[in-house]
Amino acid sequence: MSRRPIIVGLGGTVREGSSTEKALACALRHAETLGAETRLLGGAFLGELPIFDPRPGGPTEAQHALAEAIRGADGVIVASPGYHGSISGVIKNALDTLELTRTDPQPYLTAKPVGTIITADGWQAAGTTLMALRAIIHALRGWPTPFGAALNSGGGLFDEAGACRDEKDAWQLATVAEQVVDFAKMKAA
Repeated sequence: MSRRPIIVGLGGTVREGSSTEKALACALRHAETLGAETRLLGGAFLGELPIFDPRPGGPTEAQHALAEAIRGADGVIVASPGYHGSISGVIKNALDTLELTRTDPQPYLTAKPVGTIITADGWQAAGTTLMALRAIIHALRGWPTPFGAALNSGGGLFDEAGACRDEKDAWQLATVAEQVVDFAKMKAA
């Protein structure tokens, strides 16, 4: 690849400082150590994104920014909390907004490696949410990475500096980042 791969992180919750957004930020920091350029579209962005409406009227500035960020990405990492066994509404809305790309030569997440991160207060919700997100990525023509991170947020995942308290969680986030960056580089080659 003649340039640094661009990895877009999409995720978090509308609650500032959420464990989901912290997990995504950790993965993006690791992607940067691997030579990637990263962009975080976190909870504040997601909270301002209007509900996707396919009727005529044109996209809002935020919806246009999301579509452009994904179009320009070589890889994507999506992070969602596990809410009632599935992804959160703000994540689903952001993914629905990619319908704006439907007439592109490569619509949606076509041929992009997509890493997945789930945070949930318990393992059952983490597992079902991970499966749901991977199914959505397939429907959007993306390539879910072989490994998806599932973090149990019940005991507190991060220290005051935003670092993982548990080595296993740090490894999961690093693995997601490595697979997205590696697949982006392989595709470019």
